[in-house]
Amino acid sequence: MNKPNFAPLKLFITGPTYIRDDVKQAALLPEFGHRDTENDLRFGPIRENLRILAGAGAAYEPVLFLGSGSTAMEASIRSLVAEGETLLNVSVGAFGDHYYNIAVANGKKAENLKFDYGQAIDMAVLEKKLVELKPAVVSFTHNETSTGVTNDMKAVCALIRKHGAMPLVDGVSIFGGADLDLANSGAAMYSTATQKSLALPAGFGIGFISREAEEKSKTVTCKGHTTDITKQLERARKNQTLTTPNCTLANQMCVQLERIVKEEGVANRFARHAEMRGMVEAWVSRLDGFEMFAPKGYRSPTVSAVLCPAGVTTGQLKKGVKESLRGQGYLMDPGYGKLNAALEAEGRRLVIRVGHMGDITPDMLAEYLGKLEAELKKLQ
Repeated sequence: MNKPNFAPLKLFITGPTYIRDDVKQAALLPEFGHRDTENDLRFGPIRENLRILAGAGAAYEPVLFLGSGSTAMEASIRSLVAEGETLLNVSVGAFGDHYYNIAVANGKKAENLKFDYGQAIDMAVLEKKLVELKPAVVSFTHNETSTGVTNDMKAVCALIRKHGAMPLVDGVSIFGGADLDLANSGAAMYSTATQKSLALPAGFGIGFISREAEEKSKTVTCKGHTTDITKQLERARKNQTLTTPNCTLANQMCVQLERIVKEEGVANRFARHAEMRGMVEAWVSRLDGFEMFAPKGYRSPTVSAVLCPAGVTTGQLKKGVKESLRGQGYLMDPGYGKLNAALEAEGRRLVIRVGHMGDITPDMLAEYLGKLEAELKKLQ
């Protein structure tokens, strides 16, 4: 049988991300029974290292959901928004809207507070809405992948708490790339996934569930099966998953988290991500007509969104820059499709994204930015 001829591209998109060869090799480790003692040899270290990486301590229980970050987010909605309660979702982009859409799809009473593309949450506007709506639960995105905006999670959670609501946080694209200090964050549940800053294949959603969330979940009805965090927690405390896990990914995750925590070091990993954000900022400052999309102080350490000069079109980015770089061995990100479609419809400048998360190194990023710059200059 002939093997498919797939292009070996270096990924600089925002997920899936570059995966190291040793992590790929870990996929060849033995399969195991998910109710056998061999399971504990994988999921015991996985859950302990997740706690360390999140700064969760004993305050949160890590749970692995089969699926994606969206699965963990849906579990937070189904298990923590009771019948008759109102959810306020706070959105600074497409993935903020995604949390709201999940709530609506599950029949929850929900309202979406939207901020302009490229802007962080305005605390005064949020407080006004909290006073007006009096929601029981508030969901928001820590790191907006479509715009490169990072919200101040602790400040937002504190404001939500001030008004008696429970904060649910989507941290899909930042977990593993920045210090969360989750134990002191104020979040009731924090949802993330494997395929972004952890530099693993997709396949597990990850939920960090507080005691407060666990107690509330016991009182909520119609939670589904895999989205019932009460059921999930029963298995998680045995270092198991509720349903049969992806054993291949579990092997890879065990190896990768051990490397992150015990070889690279958590602080070093976070510092590397911050360094790469600074590299992109410096690179953009040298390009005529280009600007960082997110305001200073709210720029993501894992993904940078860059405003292109006026007149640059989606076609130029997708068919020109992206395909030229594909021919050079790179997968470029021509911007989040829905965002650029909206910007183009409003006559606004388009955005490209540079993913610098997971196991991307400063040297890899510098090489890519040089190639990307050469292609972008052809647009002017």
